Amino acid sequence: MATALYDLTVPMFIRGLNALSGLLDKGAAFAAEKGIDPATLTGAQLIADMKPLTAQVQFACDTAKGTVTRLGDLEPVAMADTELTFAELQARIAKTIALLEAVPRDKIDGREDAAVVLKVPGGEIPFTGSSHVLTFSLPNFYFHLTTAYALLRQAGVPIGKIDFLGGV
Repeated sequence: MATALYDLTVPMFIRGLNALSGLLDKGAAFAAEKGIDPATLTGAQLIADMKPLTAQVQFACDTAKGTVTRLGDLEPVAMADTELTFAELQARIAKTIALLEAVPRDKIDGREDAAVVLKVPGGEIPFTGSSHVLTFSLPNFYFHLTTAYALLRQAGVPIGKIDFLGGV
């Protein structure tokens, strides 16, 4: 039996976002325990030309919501990208999870061969529903989730693989 496109997206994004929320909780607790300004962690970058933790969370959320709205041919949902604090990032994650939970399965399943167009600053990238999920959306989502994990871990936050996986 083939795996349904819904199963490859919505539950995976929700699990990843819940894991990201847990990582942020541990980051906030670490900052409080060590007397570190939380903005030091939320503004952390791996290197100067990479975006900070705040953007990694925003991009992970954007990938999840953008994927399901493109696949399901649903109205895009804009978010302002103004989050700076752990609490604001948690609110964005919660809003994204609520959006994902509201997407009906029948809007995603059966769209494997549907034309999906990703609009980028340099133009448009055409995909099928399946290729969009498998070659762009999931890798992109996990890139940002991994980068957020790495930023917190590099700062000394006591997190590990099980935290990244969201518990097992």
